[in-house]
Amino acid sequence: MENTVVKEKKFNRVITMISIVIPVVVALLFGIKIPNVAPLSFLPPIYAAINGLTAVLLIIAVWAIKNGKRPLHQKLMMTNIGLSLLFLVMYILYHMTSDSTPYGGDGVISYIYYFILITHIVLSIALIPLVLRTYAKAYLGNFEEHRNLAKYTFPIWLYVAITGVVVYLMISPYYA
Repeated sequence: MENTVVKEKKFNRVITMISIVIPVVVALLFGIKIPNVAPLSFLPPIYAAINGLTAVLLIIAVWAIKNGKRPLHQKLMMTNIGLSLLFLVMYILYHMTSDSTPYGGDGVISYIYYFILITHIVLSIALIPLVLRTYAKAYLGNFEEHRNLAKYTFPIWLYVAITGVVVYLMISPYYA
């Protein structure tokens, strides 16, 4: 049977590949528009709601593990990973069928919007390997390292989930 170190090295190679491929593919797909398809303009409020639900479930998952409810924590975290994948698919589909919506605000609010948007995007890219490595630690039964890594992953994931909702709320008045 493979030892944990070998398994972790295999996980890390796959995680590294996924962490590079996802942002590159998303960036490439942004340049592709699906012809003769109606814009999927109904998706932004749905994926904003998914971000909001993810934030709530992340907080409940932390509460669950701190109260010794490991099975609940595991189910909530798998749900959050699933929600993140669903968000990603919807986000890509929306941008492949719709033109980007420019932010119409001005002044200090526009600087705040762009700061939130840029930090949201950068941290969402950084979050991919963090979530996957944190998950791999738990999967391999290395709960001490899982806890240590989760101390960084959780606040970043929570920030990305909350700012996803904030970005939507700030830009939603400018959707066509």
